[in-house]
Amino acid sequence: MWIGTAPRAEFPDLSEIPWYASPPDAVAEEPSMRAWRTADSAFYRLAYADGTEFRVDAAGTRVACTWPASLTLADAATYLLGSLFGFVLRLRGIPALHASAIALGDRSVAICGPAGAGKSTTAAAFASRGHPVLADDIVPLAGTAEGIFVQPAYPHLRLWPDVLPALGTGDLPPLIPGMPDWDKRYRDLAAEGAFHAAPLPLGAVYVLGGRETADAPRLETIPRAEAVLQLVGNAYMGWLPDTAARARDLTVLGRVARTVPVVLVIPHADPHRVDALCEAIEADFAARTGGGSGA
Repeated sequence: MWIGTAPRAEFPDLSEIPWYASPPDAVAEEPSMRAWRTADSAFYRLAYADGTEFRVDAAGTRVACTWPASLTLADAATYLLGSLFGFVLRLRGIPALHASAIALGDRSVAICGPAGAGKSTTAAAFASRGHPVLADDIVPLAGTAEGIFVQPAYPHLRLWPDVLPALGTGDLPPLIPGMPDWDKRYRDLAAEGAFHAAPLPLGAVYVLGGRETADAPRLETIPRAEAVLQLVGNAYMGWLPDTAARARDLTVLGRVARTVPVVLVIPHADPHRVDALCEAIEADFAARTGGGSGA
């Protein structure tokens, strides 16, 4: 990996073909990310609106990162641990869910949902209840003869400050000190002993739906055919125009839908009731697994 430079010997300046542009940002009215590929698809270039750029080879084994003078390595790291990480996984043939994952007994549970649904907040609440976190935001999946396994990611959570009162954690240090436009906080799971560093078999997937006030939180099993669509819709970076990656996603996620329950969760509109949400998931998982021990 090259930080701050993209050597031409490793990443030749070949003619590029426009490959992808994200939907225009609501404020800037410009795509937040654009991507190009070389004619032979041997290299990719991802450029973000703030000027941060990545060059990646097709195998996902060589990465170069550059950024403008107005930014820092810490700024670039937000992409490295996010969308760039997800992109490299896709290049390496590893499907991933846009989710957080926690350990319940000797199995893992994935918590899916769109941006802002509360995935990281729910994972943080589970960590406070003694259930270690395996991954946040990106959950890599490995299909084996024994089942689908969740692979652990990095040992921290990124949380918006407005959710901290509901979690009762007090204030946390900023993810990027001194960056006024990025107010997320950093929760060090390793320091708390709240990170699970080994793969665990996937035991269930819980999909966070819209928040309600009546009869919430509540859980509803998603029928198998619909579950596949829900999982594909929550594939990390599944919108990239990569037919081979989409086929791999469908194979693995179809197996998930066939072998583990996929459950819709309706959280309460009051974020302070996140513990009740965790209790509902714990009880549901225990009922489905005979106590959640994996026996």
